Amino acid sequence: MEINFTKKRVLITGGAGFIGSNLCEALLNKDNKVVCLDNFVTGKRDNIAEFLEDPNFTLIEGDIRNLEACLKATKDIDYVLHQAALGSVPRSIKDPITSNDVNVSGFLNMLVASRDNGVKRFVFAASSSTYGDSESMPKVEDVVGKPLSPYAITKYVNELYADVFSKTYGLETIGLRYFNVFGRKQDPNGAYAAVIPKFVSQLMKVESPVINGDGNYSRDFTYIDNVIQANLLSLVTTNEKAINTIYNVAYGDRNTLNDLMNYLKEYLSEFDSKISSVEVIYGPNRAGDIPHSHASIVKAKENLNYNPQFTLQQGLKEAVKWYWKNL
Repeated sequence: MEINFTKKRVLITGGAGFIGSNLCEALLNKDNKVVCLDNFVTGKRDNIAEFLEDPNFTLIEGDIRNLEACLKATKDIDYVLHQAALGSVPRSIKDPITSNDVNVSGFLNMLVASRDNGVKRFVFAASSSTYGDSESMPKVEDVVGKPLSPYAITKYVNELYADVFSKTYGLETIGLRYFNVFGRKQDPNGAYAAVIPKFVSQLMKVESPVINGDGNYSRDFTYIDNVIQANLLSLVTTNEKAINTIYNVAYGDRNTLNDLMNYLKEYLSEFDSKISSVEVIYGPNRAGDIPHSHASIVKAKENLNYNPQFTLQQGLKEAVKWYWKNL
């Protein structure tokens, strides 16, 4: 899908992270001026190394918990893609105070800075964790349950703050509830690595991956290019109904962790046949995990013309090729 968005000034917070760096690349490729704000706590310098010589790219090393850094980064900016956050449910359970400082106070700083510097539109990364204990399937934007982790609370508070800023100050906001995003540049290392790169890394070493629970929890795994499309569509839309609201960003399907593992073993064994016989270990369920996640993407299709191009299998094939080449 070709989206016409060019010659704008866009700030990407968390621009050295997995999703942020992919957004930097997509916008630079469309001849935009991109400012990246990152404190490199979870972002990687390697993710943006190729952009540093580009005259259209500016790196600001700073923290969204510092209002002055946010004001500096939003100066003369047309649009903000706010990706900066401390992700991970387990991390937030272990340290709720820092997660709240970054995800709530930092988010509020970015809203205030965007308002004060006349930003046209503030598009932010929301989260499917907001659905909490809601058992309705598929997940529809206006039916949420009680959050199951401090992280989920912070992401829901973001949505509430964005709504208040759009109504009170006229700042255009769009929230994108990401569902289990994966793809190139996603870090397989660290205590809070996402499940797909972690499994890929273990399988490539012919090590047994550990699945939390019996493997029947299901997720709406979403390839990075689908997420990039949703962000670009959120920047270009002129549909008044599309603004100042929240969207699910997913493929609109669900697969179990056992399904996921089988696909990964199949695709990786094309590079190393030993991987097909790696045994999987099953461990205890993880605190704060939602058992099943499946998005309705009807609203995003209708209001944003969102049309995800990559199924889980197509995305995994692309991701596996990238990891085999880069790990």
